Amino acid sequence: MELLLQRAYFKQGTNGTLFASDTSFDSVQDRFLCHTIELPWRNNKRNISCIPEGVYEIIPRFSKRFQHHLILKNVRGRSFILFHPANDALRDLEGCIAPVTYLSGIGKGIYSKDAMQKLLSLVYQAKDRKEKITLTIKSQNYENYRTL
Repeated sequence: MELLLQRAYFKQGTNGTLFASDTSFDSVQDRFLCHTIELPWRNNKRNISCIPEGVYEIIPRFSKRFQHHLILKNVRGRSFILFHPANDALRDLEGCIAPVTYLSGIGKGIYSKDAMQKLLSLVYQAKDRKEKITLTIKSQNYENYRTL
């Protein structure tokens, strides 16, 4: 399964839109999953920056703190970059990515737990099918983006 995160960068945070790529026959269709919030870009500095654009493998993970969540593998210069619920990037994130149902501002969103459940469901289904799960992060083309 391939996930695509299209980002828009702002001084106060990074907002994104997450899609799942469905390949059927000769065409590829990107299906909207949710929005995302992250910290602003600060040169990939640990705990204060979003991660660099690129392609990452995603693995489901469990911890006492975040319960079921996702971890990104092989992030250059970083470790333990997670997908986990949060509604305010500056307050709740230390370099991770939070799925949100709706964007409510720059680096802010609502109904993060609902968006996380939707994402986890798709990832676990792909894992059951023994598919590799990848995330491609790139800059947003503003056509599909909600104006704030």
